[in-house]
Amino acid sequence: MRSISAYSIKLPIIEEEDDLGKIIAEELTAERFDLADDDILVIAHTIVSKSEGRIRRLKEITPSDKAFKIAEKKDEDPRFIQAVLDETKEVLIDYPIFLVEAKCGNICINAGVDRSNVEEGYLILLPKDPDASAEKIGRRIFELTKRRVGVIISDTNGRPFRIGQVGFSIGIYGIEPIRDWKGKKDIFGRRLEITEEAISDELASMSNILMGEGDWCSPVVVIRGLSVLSDDREGIKKIYRDETTDYIRRAIKNFYSH
Repeated sequence: MRSISAYSIKLPIIEEEDDLGKIIAEELTAERFDLADDDILVIAHTIVSKSEGRIRRLKEITPSDKAFKIAEKKDEDPRFIQAVLDETKEVLIDYPIFLVEAKCGNICINAGVDRSNVEEGYLILLPKDPDASAEKIGRRIFELTKRRVGVIISDTNGRPFRIGQVGFSIGIYGIEPIRDWKGKKDIFGRRLEITEEAISDELASMSNILMGEGDWCSPVVVIRGLSVLSDDREGIKKIYRDETTDYIRRAIKNFYSH
């Protein structure tokens, strides 16, 4: 029988330049929870972004003509639209949803720019380099605890064809994001040809249940019982499709180009 365990950790309000690895280690100690080698920390990007100063004040944003045009279609604050554009590598759809490729590589609504879990009049952005953020925290945890852990930075994304948001991994350290089943056999002995399991997304989604979307103040989850740690340094980009195989992205671009 296989099993894994997951534990949510409450943290204080995080401020810019806070030592997030140290705060997490201290809160675990306060909860009398001892980390073990191979544990995985799933961390909501919001606290990572806050510690890195990835916050913008709305009144300090000057919208461009493009932002005004999109905002008019969407009945949205053009300053918010400009913040999204500033974090965007490519716009895929600007109306009725604002679907973009964020500069960090994730394709999502509003480039991950959010007005929740931040003070009124401010916006919270995704970390500039979520893999680097995850590595910094993982190395700090090892320095303080001598435990080798994996780290996942998570965000919530919607999904095509389904209602509701789930957790997604946007940055990783020390874990393999994909479990490749190709070449293995199914229960009838047939060889699997295409199955690739998005481990880091599955763990992010499971953790989101314990983090909650409101005022639970539990932005960190420790997962125990899996052996998915890896020295692979390719990071989260391994989970993103390139444009030659991303048929949905190609279809969207083709549709909106006509």
